[in-house]
Amino acid sequence: MDFDLIIVGLGPVGAVAANLAGEAGLRTLVLEKSLTVFDKPRAMGFDQEIMRILGDLGLAGKISQYVMPYRPSEYRTTDGRVIRRIEAAEPPFQLGWAPNYVFMQPQIEAALRENLGRFPAVTVKLGAQVDAVASGEEEASVTVVDSSSEPHTYRSRYVLACDGGTSPTRMGLGLDMEDLDFDEPWLVVDVVLKDGCGANLPTTNVQYCEIERPCTFVVGPGQVRRWEFMINADETPAQVMEPAFVRRLISRWLDESEYDIWRASSYRFHALVLSKWRSGRVFFLGDAAHMTPPFLAQGMCQGIRDAANLIWKLALVNRGAAGPLLLDTYQAERLPHVKQTTLVTKGLGKLICERDPAAASERDTRLLEEMAANPRGTVRQSLIPGLSAGFLSASAHGPRGQLFPQPRVKTSDGRECLLDEATGATFRIVVDAQTDASVVASIARECDALRDFAVELVVIGTKPLASSNLPQHYQDVDGVLVDWMRRHDCGAVIARPDHYVYGACRNADDACQMIREFAAALRPGNPHENPTAASCA
Repeated sequence: MDFDLIIVGLGPVGAVAANLAGEAGLRTLVLEKSLTVFDKPRAMGFDQEIMRILGDLGLAGKISQYVMPYRPSEYRTTDGRVIRRIEAAEPPFQLGWAPNYVFMQPQIEAALRENLGRFPAVTVKLGAQVDAVASGEEEASVTVVDSSSEPHTYRSRYVLACDGGTSPTRMGLGLDMEDLDFDEPWLVVDVVLKDGCGANLPTTNVQYCEIERPCTFVVGPGQVRRWEFMINADETPAQVMEPAFVRRLISRWLDESEYDIWRASSYRFHALVLSKWRSGRVFFLGDAAHMTPPFLAQGMCQGIRDAANLIWKLALVNRGAAGPLLLDTYQAERLPHVKQTTLVTKGLGKLICERDPAAASERDTRLLEEMAANPRGTVRQSLIPGLSAGFLSASAHGPRGQLFPQPRVKTSDGRECLLDEATGATFRIVVDAQTDASVVASIARECDALRDFAVELVVIGTKPLASSNLPQHYQDVDGVLVDWMRRHDCGAVIARPDHYVYGACRNADDACQMIREFAAALRPGNPHENPTAASCA
């Protein structure tokens, strides 16, 4: 076996997957047909969950100059009225990062590629054209053609197809995508403002829900601004990409002397989801598995979530710490999440793209009534679902399947940091600091017994730590996690490496039972074993 894992494609999803595989110690080969990072932006937004993953990879400082918090969004109708607002959650931030960001994709991709140099187990081959992918009972294989050699076949335990919306791997295997009934042609334009220009542009993001031509305005990082324009039926993609046509569109906001066009590209905004995310030992991620319209800035986020969901599972199965049935939870978890997020995004797109005057008037009246009832608007994060199935506790109590918060903490040695920086992105068993010491000791013994898994015990409260506190004790500086546990009536929580909650229990006394359930569900040969109930008391 040449590798544990082969990743086909080194866009942002493949690059994150490769970094996570490197962190997990998987012998990984990454194959990318292009020799360089594409020098134009495509995706422009990602959310707090993705920033948390990038932070876990040690990239937060490196990319800080290329990201900026995402502005709130206003939906404006033809006569200029604001008919909807989508706001960002207010601090203290639940995941330790701002709720949403805009970013420069070429620079972020370059940072992800550079970061791969940290991992001796990761090999990157650029200019490698994948000719065939095959899956057998014991291994998968990828045949590669490059400019300097004859075709070469590499063998691995698994293959990740991160090769984009036109995925040759997916098409070669004849897999079908479900059409969620959204297919609209749009023009995407990125401009760079000249010094001192653009003062009259909106300071927030705007969805222009206009009958004549729906369009979107996004405040990008630095001097970058983006417009997205719906292409009308009497126009062609080639026509609308002409510089003169683009400048006429933008003349509503800017004089052509105030900016330079960085990119103008036409796209079809699709809502598609792959019906089968795995074919033997080949898994599909990112646009190879799903395509989402851009109206909630979730396209790239979806793919990076795929990588974060799958890599820790592959690592456990690869070293025999978990049974292969764990890999079936990839589609069970990701498909419903992606489908729901895509349907929400499609719904927003339908609002924006309404061209019928009577239907648009009805929409405006309805949304204005909703705004009157809820003047603060919709919080963007409330539109993103949690997990509803897969590797989750049998008990549906409280926050099971939700994202686990990340507070800023003080450690027993006096350091202040985000919780992930102290524990790593691993399994965490979190207990309220008010729990009886004997119960905490029993939970600690259960954690120590899980030698096949990296598990961190976190005992957390809001009171300052004493010199006698052990390393697993943390002070929640802003009360983010402690308040969250109280709202959900939790005495103990198990969080997964991808930061989703495996399960929670009201009383910390019941944590030992939950830990044994969790361990039994992972172990090879016992994927659904129900352990004997055991109290920590």
